[in-house]
This record gives sequence, C-alpha cells and structure tokens, in this order.
Amino acid sequence: MTRYIAFLRAINVGGRVVKMDDLKKILAMPGLKNITTYIQSGNVIFDSAETDKNVLVKKIEKKLLTALGYEVTTFLKTIPDIESIIKKNPFKKYPEEMGLHVSFLSAAADKELVKQLLLLQSEYEQFNVTGSEAYILVRKGAYGETKFSNTFLEKKLKTQATTRNWATVNKMLEYKLPA
Repeated sequence: MTRYIAFLRAINVGGRVVKMDDLKKILAMPGLKNITTYIQSGNVIFDSAETDKNVLVKKIEKKLLTALGYEVTTFLKTIPDIESIIKKNPFKKYPEEMGLHVSFLSAAADKELVKQLLLLQSEYEQFNVTGSEAYILVRKGAYGETKFSNTFLEKKLKTQATTRNWATVNKMLEYKLPA
C-alpha cells in the first residue's frame, strides 16, 4: 500500500462548500482505504495499492465531478514526494514577516514563463519554480499589495495549480505510514 495525499483545487472557496465528512464519503470507493482529511481546504489522505497516479487522479476527479457537479482538479503526492518538496525548498531561511506557500502545478512550468514570472517579484512577494512546484514568499499582511493568488500563478505559468501554506505541506508528513 502507498499513502497518498490528494490536494484538491477549489474546495471550500468561491461558494463551493464541501464538508470533510461528505468528501470522505464521496471518495469511499474501491481501491481507496483509510481515507481521512486535514482541515477544510481539500486535503485528503488515503492508502491505495494502485501505483499509477494518473489512474487514481482520473478516478478521483470523475467521482468528484459526478458527486459535486463540477470539476475538481486533483494533485496527487506521496509522502516521499512531500519529503522531496520540503527538501527542495529554496527559501530555507526567510524573514519572519514573510509567509511561505507551495503551489502544486499540473505540469512542470515552461522555462520562459518562469523567467517572466520572476520579473514580477517585488518586496511583497518572491517566486521560485522547481519542476511542478512553485514556492512563494508573500509578505504577511500585504495581501492587498501583492499580485500573488492561485489564479495569478495559473495565468502566468499557463497551468493549473493549487496552493497550500508551508505549515500544511509539512503537516502531511505526520500521515506517514508506520515503518
């Protein structure tokens, strides 16, 4: 069995309210075991014998579309993926007034688009894109001054994304299967 974390895009934002107990019931399907959720932003942890992430993503997205009536893009990671994301963090040390976020991208970003994104950095936000993750530092309390949002990132990198704060990403390690 492999432990997976599904980061669901656009759950409990923009009026699309889904209770976590309901989400667990929706995803209770053959092949997914030990389903649990973490906070209200669409983080679902489960075990599966399936090793092909694409198969699981399609299965989850289809089930969510049927149950909710709208598409929910799913970003699927394993615990080793999360460990790698944490290890690759380019902002190991950052000022306390900044908040760190990770955006999971549906595909590795085009290098030219990344270069254009980096030109938009300011005192309020810094970006670093590594593979299919974007690391973003945003000055706390300056959200009216920053350009950063999930939609902004998607438009600039021309790929779908979902964003979590650094604490949530690190919290996923607590769901590691016992050795």
